[in-house]
Amino acid sequence: QVQLVESGGGLVQAGGSLRLSCAASGSISRINAMGWYRQAPGQQRELVAVTTSGGSTNYADPVKGRFTISRDNAKVYLQMNSLKPEDTAVYYCHVLWAGRWSDYNYWGQGTQVTVSS
Repeated sequence: QVQLVESGGGLVQAGGSLRLSCAASGSISRINAMGWYRQAPGQQRELVAVTTSGGSTNYADPVKGRFTISRDNAKVYLQMNSLKPEDTAVYYCHVLWAGRWSDYNYWGQGTQVTVSS
């Protein structure tokens, strides 16, 4: 099992930058992928970016070219540049963890990102 602790959200003006951090603890050797999702009020949670244990990355179209995901062992980061008001959401760290029989999803507590226009 895995525990996740996030940090780094806040309030920023449009065009600004923020960096989110997420630290995983527990059985980190079984982590297959780490990533970030976000959920705006009244909307479904959506993928922002993911990085796999093999080193590949994938980004949602709205954030391509502006956000960068990186991983350092059991920590994952999301560098967010050129922020827009539509990036306002609660951002959740996510881990895909390989159990014995199936994969499991673990989520952080969420951190609020608010971008003012």
